[in-house]
Amino acid sequence: MYLEPKLKYSHSNTIADFGDACSAILPLAADQHLTPSLQIADTLLGGAISAAIASGDLTGKLKNQHLFLNSTSGPKRILVVGTGASEKLNDSKCRQLHKAAWSALKANPGQRVHNELCLAQSSSLNQADQTRLAIETLTKSQYSFDQFKSKSQDHNEAPAKADMVIVAPEAEGQLKQSIATAAAMDMCRDLGNLPGNICTPSYLAEQAIAMAATSPKVQADIIEEDSMAELGMHCLLSVGKGSNEASKLIILKYQGAAEATAPHVLVGKGITFDTGGISLKPGASMDEMKYDMCGAASVLAAMQAVIDMALPVNVVAIVASAENMPAGNATKPGDIVTTMSGKTVEILNTDAEGRLVLCDALTYAERFNPASVVDVATLTGACIIALGHHTSAVLSNDDEFAQELMATGKQAFDTAWQLPIGDAYQEQLSSNFADMANIGGRPAGTITAACFLARFAESYKWAHIDIAGTAWTSGKAKGATGRCVPLLVQHLINQA
Repeated sequence: MYLEPKLKYSHSNTIADFGDACSAILPLAADQHLTPSLQIADTLLGGAISAAIASGDLTGKLKNQHLFLNSTSGPKRILVVGTGASEKLNDSKCRQLHKAAWSALKANPGQRVHNELCLAQSSSLNQADQTRLAIETLTKSQYSFDQFKSKSQDHNEAPAKADMVIVAPEAEGQLKQSIATAAAMDMCRDLGNLPGNICTPSYLAEQAIAMAATSPKVQADIIEEDSMAELGMHCLLSVGKGSNEASKLIILKYQGAAEATAPHVLVGKGITFDTGGISLKPGASMDEMKYDMCGAASVLAAMQAVIDMALPVNVVAIVASAENMPAGNATKPGDIVTTMSGKTVEILNTDAEGRLVLCDALTYAERFNPASVVDVATLTGACIIALGHHTSAVLSNDDEFAQELMATGKQAFDTAWQLPIGDAYQEQLSSNFADMANIGGRPAGTITAACFLARFAESYKWAHIDIAGTAWTSGKAKGATGRCVPLLVQHLINQA
């Protein structure tokens, strides 16, 4: 399902015994104070680090670095990298320095198979936070998606058996969680980057079945179109009518706690390709609509992390998957369909299809008597206008739950921000001919999309996360980001 990280991570309480390591990465703060680890390295190098500081070659400024070659005992390469002022080290700067450090090591690979990373001394980021950021950044630095190229690119990376020892006496417990989260982010990236002719609804269903086969705690159920029709999921079915690919409702159930314990449910939008249907999208950048299943990818990946960590919590993942294509039998603007809940929807725009598959999935979620439900979707371009590409949107029928998810995003360095939801916005969804329309006009598009979903989540605590701006990047660095996997994983860890 996803490639194992090329770096294997382990934990150490001290860097003093790194004798046989091939390389070491040591942080230097802007105040140029030599930490115990730097003092050990300086002794091994005969005072070379102190001399570089005295000469101004090493300043401790962010990303300022110097690679020392050691001919005595201990590591063969010692990379000293600047962290800036210790009290100003934040998540962004931490990611920058780890990326810069790894780039420097990759440029001089030699026979390196072992690396020691000593975390910075910081008053602003504790060791657990730095461990999380280091592992996520280094894993991402090793990520590539070239499996469909006839000749894989030479990324000048470390050998496949390379490992990274994180020296963090206070963060051993964070290591397993961070490794599982980083691996899940790679899984999410892989699923998102797959082309639409490979990653179909059936492919996603196969991945769920394969996941269930890895653990006796996991059960996969795939609901096919005939069964969906019997359940009354005509809204979900309407989206895939014009496609030759069969729509799927994918359910993964993980039981890590007592059977009677109410599960936490994750629902993912799995539109494996979105042409817009009859309301056809412009041709430019339409290839990026393979990313319209990144909500599904993040939900499946989060479930994989739960399995890997064996969390003591019950979780249900639901993926509503379809391909939205134009055809003679495709749903047309003005068509009216009946949802699983019995409510009717006038489809004014077939490109507002994500909410159509999610509403039936949210109704289906009721049968699990959930403790909470979080749906994740690349739902609205309006979200990008509102929050850009840095922050996901959170909307909820429970303000306390929304605030909790925002705090979780901050904890996981996967930021989200709450947008309002209320009756005043619901009026925009009025229809002359059905219970509701599937769009509410241009104003507050992200909010009215969530208002539509809220009508199908009235019986439980629910939140919607719109990742339209954060799920992938465009341009030269085009690719899935793996967000919001860290937020979802941390949410489930917190519940456990």
